[in-house]
Amino acid sequence: MFGEFIKEKRLALDLSLRKFCKLLDEDPSNWSKVERALLPPPQDEKKLKKIADILQIKIDSDEWKKIKDYANVDSAKIPDYIMDDKDVIGLLPAFFRTVGSVKPTKEEIDELIKNLKKQGKSKKKKKND
Repeated sequence: MFGEFIKEKRLALDLSLRKFCKLLDEDPSNWSKVERALLPPPQDEKKLKKIADILQIKIDSDEWKKIKDYANVDSAKIPDYIMDDKDVIGLLPAFFRTVGSVKPTKEEIDELIKNLKKQGKSKKKKKND
């Protein structure tokens, strides 16, 4: 996910692997392995911000959120914004059991995500009231 996304953005800007790596201060051979998911993506936010800057992705944009989420997913890490939400954390065991025993469809996962987002919005609204 992460590597494919970064490579797609890099190529859309007509950045060669070597040029991108020079700007990022990374070894092209190692970075190629990141793009092919043979090595895990960086987790350091400073490095991720540098990648976003090189790829002309604005911080806090949807594409920035994808960079962070894909880096977490490809490293088998639950994102901090999920870990910080006690209500969502409480739902994860049931979610994992469901996914482990009966594979949900893409539509079911999309519905779960929509419901989690709606729950998060209603919590924010209650805090502001």
